[in-house]
Amino acid sequence: MHILVTGSKGQLGSELQYLANSKADSHWHFTFVDLDLLDITQMSQVSEMFAKNKFDVCINCAAYTAVDKAESDVEKAIQVNVYAVENLAIKCNEYKVKFLHISTDYVYHSLHNLPYKESDDTDPKSVYGLSKLRGEQKAFAYCQQVIVVRTSWVYSSFGHNFVKTMLRLADEKSSLGVVFDQIGSPTYARDLAAALLQIVKFGEANPDFQWNDVYHYSNEGVCSWYDLAAYCFDYTNKTIQLSPLETSEYPTAAERPAYSVLNKNKIKKTFGIHIPHWTESLKACLDLLIHKDGGSHS
Repeated sequence: MHILVTGSKGQLGSELQYLANSKADSHWHFTFVDLDLLDITQMSQVSEMFAKNKFDVCINCAAYTAVDKAESDVEKAIQVNVYAVENLAIKCNEYKVKFLHISTDYVYHSLHNLPYKESDDTDPKSVYGLSKLRGEQKAFAYCQQVIVVRTSWVYSSFGHNFVKTMLRLADEKSSLGVVFDQIGSPTYARDLAAALLQIVKFGEANPDFQWNDVYHYSNEGVCSWYDLAAYCFDYTNKTIQLSPLETSEYPTAAERPAYSVLNKNKIKKTFGIHIPHWTESLKACLDLLIHKDGGSHS
């Protein structure tokens, strides 16, 4: 089993590397690439990579994720989130490689308060969300063996994310305001990485399984950004005055969904995946970041 992982230096790609080194099946061989080794927006480079290697699965963790910057950097967001996905899908299809592509809760945007099912209508309100949805569409249009996993509020001990920003700000400021009227489910990238590898393992054990669907993954439970920040501060004993803000008090270039909780029944039932509660996973990540268990990551 030879697995290509793109976006290997991001949060999810880094967690996949960690799991590949520690827990993946011994007969699996991974090729981890990021922009320095493979620019997936360039079809010539993608073609060469697939021609020189025999892959069984491609996990695309590469994405343009600067949500606010995307509103003004539209061309770059489209290149990475749409046309790069098309390039990978075309080559996966040509070489009969299964394609596992990561997407986002930002493809949804409605006023209801029920967890989104994969069959619910999409209606992105930001350049980022629209580009990710178009990327999904390209994947299914150009490859016959595709699984798209939509996730939300990703954090990790690797890279840049909300959790690490909160810990940094707690050391720099005496008070902080955080939005309390946007509700979702945090996702520890290590849990998501493990789920992706479980999908690959399931596919390997069930060769007739159809790779042609969308699934949701986030940690269990729901919270606001305010709740998430408060938990980080409480668990790490940070002394900072935290105040709840309405979204209208913290304007951003991109419009965020007010409610983006994902229903995970489908991925749990299909692949037998156990999903931890967000507080359990956040504790594990915070332990890494505050040197309780193995040190922190830059």
